[in-house]
Amino acid sequence: MSRVEKLFITLANFFPVWVVGGACLALWNPSTATWFQPTWIPHFLGIIMLSMGLTLSLEDFLRVIQIPRSIALAVGLQYTIMPLLGFSLAKIFHLPIDYLIGIVLVACCPGGTASNVVCFIARTNIALSVSLTAVSTLIAVLITPLLTTIMIEFISRNSIEGPIQVDTTGLLVNTFKVVILPVTAGALLNHFFRKWVKKINSYTPFIAVISIVFIVDFILAAKKEEIISTGPTLVIVIVTLHALGFILGYLLSKWLNFSKKNSQTISIEVGMQNSGLATELARNNFPDFSLATVPGAISALTHCILGSIVAGLCRLQESCNK
Repeated sequence: MSRVEKLFITLANFFPVWVVGGACLALWNPSTATWFQPTWIPHFLGIIMLSMGLTLSLEDFLRVIQIPRSIALAVGLQYTIMPLLGFSLAKIFHLPIDYLIGIVLVACCPGGTASNVVCFIARTNIALSVSLTAVSTLIAVLITPLLTTIMIEFISRNSIEGPIQVDTTGLLVNTFKVVILPVTAGALLNHFFRKWVKKINSYTPFIAVISIVFIVDFILAAKKEEIISTGPTLVIVIVTLHALGFILGYLLSKWLNFSKKNSQTISIEVGMQNSGLATELARNNFPDFSLATVPGAISALTHCILGSIVAGLCRLQESCNK
């Protein structure tokens, strides 16, 4: 591996620094981030999903087939813990309808590529992490729109604004375009052009991280005044959502007799959502609720910070057990 490749891998591993630093800069001086155009979000999400697809191979899918119970249980935790937490917190804190939509979308999205980076830093089961991210992402095309529709329509039924009719078909189509197509394209490129893909695989994680930073920073900068005016409630809800996701993901995995390493991996996968996807789904499918994109941006910042803390705890626990 060349020095340049090692440099890019190191830069990718510092993704919490880029996210937090970029967010602080965007809130302090919004003009540093508002050059980014909202119409670019799906393209940059495509880059992120393509980057994940480039890491997938036939062996990854064979691995999933070999441990179907573990994958099914872990993905089941992903799509029960976070949606139930998001639903409950939205009800308990009586969030405005825009933020309610955003929180539900975050909670119902699959894991993101950031979780794979955190698992690498934490030295957990990276193969399991990649498999879980891949499977949860692939089934998100059906699960995310359906869960979102059920929860938003139920919660909004008694709201002041009245019930919201969710365009489930639109969510399905949008999720398919933003997630399935680029992931599939990446996996196919890796299968048919593996030698070429190996040459760029050291660079794509950092490109994916920077793409996440651009999306998050733009939304934080564009919605700065609204974020400040909402007070601490929304931040408390999002921090609680992700913190409980990490904790319950680990405890329930241990209860289901997963090993410590695998339980740590599942904890990270459950606690870290594809907030960029939630942001794009909110922007594209709920145009009448402009603030619905805000929870996704704050979520990306939050789970990166918490994820880095969890990674540090995992490393500390490993060193103490030696």
